[in-house]
Amino acid sequence: MSNKLRIAIVGCGGIANGKHMPSLSRQKDADIVEERAQEAAKTYGAEGAAVYTDYLELLKAGGFDIVHVCTPNDSHSVITIAALEAGKHVMCEKPMAKTTAQAQEMLDAAKRTGMKLSVAYQNRYRSDSEYLKAICENGELGEIYYAKAIALRRRAVPTWGVFLDEEKQGGGPLIDIGTHALDLTLWMMDNYKPRSVMGSSFHKLSNRKNAGNAFGPWDPEQFKVEDSAFGFITMENGATIVLESSWALNVSEYREAQTLLAGTEGGADMKDGLRLNGDRGGRLYETNVDLSAGGVAFYDGGQESESDREARLWLEAVREDKEPVVKPEQALVVTQILEAIYESSRTGRAVYFDGTSDN
Repeated sequence: MSNKLRIAIVGCGGIANGKHMPSLSRQKDADIVEERAQEAAKTYGAEGAAVYTDYLELLKAGGFDIVHVCTPNDSHSVITIAALEAGKHVMCEKPMAKTTAQAQEMLDAAKRTGMKLSVAYQNRYRSDSEYLKAICENGELGEIYYAKAIALRRRAVPTWGVFLDEEKQGGGPLIDIGTHALDLTLWMMDNYKPRSVMGSSFHKLSNRKNAGNAFGPWDPEQFKVEDSAFGFITMENGATIVLESSWALNVSEYREAQTLLAGTEGGADMKDGLRLNGDRGGRLYETNVDLSAGGVAFYDGGQESESDREARLWLEAVREDKEPVVKPEQALVVTQILEAIYESSRTGRAVYFDGTSDN
């Protein structure tokens, strides 16, 4: 494979312009072509970058190696599968798909074609996340048997695009930001075998008019998704995860894309920075980790953002034929659990992954 990788962007909305294209443009070994965005092509595209209004025409034209899928959730699977079958590696925005069935079809297509597939869970690439992951892998927390996946906003409902459209997105804060917190937590635990899920989702504040909101008042008529959702997840080995997500909830603090871990040898959380705790010499201790200088967030003499690091490691995985940091099998389990929380909320019953029921 040529050292220079050409990348096509399908969907040039907020996430593409805010994350993917800026980060990819800073990689010395990547050229970008874009679908459906003349302005984006001028700003980020390689010289002569083509612009298409139909992703199938883009795939037919070819001339690139990688596709980044940055569209609403309901089209992730169909575009990803088409790109994989066209012989392109794919980075898909989170969540992997709207449903587990769609995510499974994506995974099957990646295996069938031999192309690489990853999902954009960029919070894994933060300096606190990578440091904590190393702590977990070293066994310093012991067996992690309890965790919280935290994605709580007091009032930060996204009022643009299709975020409030259940048909296109599949849900609200749970599938939008809860997915990041759950991915982070499962990754730290290295546990991808859920046994059962109980869930609740709420539409308690979404019908308020002229509500205080970071992005301006939402339109209650357009707010078709939940404003908050919560899950209680039990893994096959008995470990338990509590998932909290909200766009609008009467809580006094803002905590997003965070995890709390409790193990047999110690614990950790991300409140007010990365904190480790435990029992040493018969005394309890708590340590705040200083991540302000050096370490994994720095590259080539400068600080590297999580999105830049995500882009760099993804391109390395393609070029060097390595597994991506975020494996599609892992992202599928995240989607599986999110879907189960929604199902449990609808039915009022637990969802069991071994086919049993709570009757």
